[in-house]
Amino acid sequence: MPQEPPIPPTELPNDTVDKLDDYSAELLRYVATYAEELADYRERQDRPTEKDDEDVDERSEDLPDSVPSKATITIKEINDNRYYYWQWREGDRIKSQYKGPVDSDE
Repeated sequence: MPQEPPIPPTELPNDTVDKLDDYSAELLRYVATYAEELADYRERQDRPTEKDDEDVDERSEDLPDSVPSKATITIKEINDNRYYYWQWREGDRIKSQYKGPVDSDE
């Protein structure tokens, strides 16, 4: 009885299946190991940590609903004027939202 190759999952793109079909058994094992490690890494990135939970305890009264509680206030200078911005990180990107002008007394 000849052994049949495995049927790829329907969620896997056809170009990926075609590319994997060209790989040797050794290279496929490397890909499998890497894919497992990458999946574990991404799952860890999606989970909140205890530190994240501690930071969310209190929310500043002037913090808009659209800004996460982990945001910090930064000052940007634009055309010789200074402005406050809320700033936070989303993945690899830094997001900002305008807060208001810096008082000239500061």
